[in-house]
Amino acid sequence: MKPTHIEHIGIAVKNLEEAIAFYEKVYGLECYAVEEVAEQKVKTAFFMVGQTKIELLESTDPEGPIGKFIEKKGEGVHHLAFAVDNLQKSLDEAAENGVKLIDQTPRKGAEGLNIAFMHPKSTFGVLTELCEHPEE
Repeated sequence: MKPTHIEHIGIAVKNLEEAIAFYEKVYGLECYAVEEVAEQKVKTAFFMVGQTKIELLESTDPEGPIGKFIEKKGEGVHHLAFAVDNLQKSLDEAAENGVKLIDQTPRKGAEGLNIAFMHPKSTFGVLTELCEHPEE
């Protein structure tokens, strides 16, 4: 596996509208997309910072992954996402190297990306997402 770049940094927030307003007012960033990903029980908002995205994540269900994260740890950095050219091959290589995978196969994520997560117990405490554009 060789990531091509940091795709985004995911940040869990309690209130998406308040967080969007903060990022726009304080950092001068522009929210370019808001999207609900029903399968993941989350609503997202995206900002560009140079070539990297910031993804704000608000839970739509307290029992969803972001709801549980915020209940346990509070708001803050949730995950780091790397772009890869071949997601399934990257997952297979990670597993061969002893990485515990949350997703054995890719699934659909925000912005039409194919995504998969690696368990933080295998990645030095950082929930790590791998992403690829479906057409690549």
